[in-house]
Amino acid sequence: MSEAGPAQQTLDAVAREIVGAPYAASLGVRVDRLSGDAARLRLPYSDVNSNPGGALHGGCAASLGVLASQALARATLGAEAGPWHTVALQTSYLAAAIGEEVVADACLLRRGRELCFARVDVATVGGKPIATTTASVRGRSGAPSAALPIARGDDGGADPGRMGPHVGKVPFVAARGITVEHMMDGASRLRMPASAANADSAGSVHEGAVLALLDTTGAMASWAETGIGPYRASTTALQAQVLAPPPAADLVAFGRCVARDGETLWSDVEVARTDTREQIARGTVMYRIVT
Repeated sequence: MSEAGPAQQTLDAVAREIVGAPYAASLGVRVDRLSGDAARLRLPYSDVNSNPGGALHGGCAASLGVLASQALARATLGAEAGPWHTVALQTSYLAAAIGEEVVADACLLRRGRELCFARVDVATVGGKPIATTTASVRGRSGAPSAALPIARGDDGGADPGRMGPHVGKVPFVAARGITVEHMMDGASRLRMPASAANADSAGSVHEGAVLALLDTTGAMASWAETGIGPYRASTTALQAQVLAPPPAADLVAFGRCVARDGETLWSDVEVARTDTREQIARGTVMYRIVT
């Protein structure tokens, strides 16, 4: 058998790096295939990736979008284009995957000089669509990060309400170490440590974990607006921008419900370092609470 050529060696190295990151490994992500313009990732069902009732957490679906998009960008732009970050992402949640293995099929839409544009469709192995993501990934080619904005934050309230203490017990949230510090009057504040389970291959916080924090914070701001009850709820869509490669530092996220139309709520979220309050990501979570 002949040895793999340089191109295949590059693809193999990217695949190993993507699934070898501690965060991806903690989810159980596998790479089924990877080429220069397409990829398929697989995520077997695991209780640790779920919400109550065995439904796949929205942060997992968004993470698959990030992982697959970054795999294509790294395979296409090459190692010298790093470090990378997802400058824009839109995830639409189509249905719930309950106790089911899912696959993420990604295709490269366009390659630019420093940007790659990708689409990722997540479905059950039976073919039921779960989520779709479009993402723009930037390769910085070693360029230093620009000065980051300081998060506006909140007024420092520290009332997690009746629901807050229970959120950290949700399996996927617990695995991230996310805790609710404040959750009242349409506002939320959550923290997430720079733990091994949240790390990328370089030891910094993984973008997937950042998106999981952003999604959860937006959802909690919505619940803080409506109050708790025997309701059904889920994330409908998530828009996010990662302003720079995430650091190896603990993170805090501030959520504010900014609009409501019946059962639909929109919450803006800032994700920042806890020590300097430099904002590393921002976004909007569209959430639905059926009363």
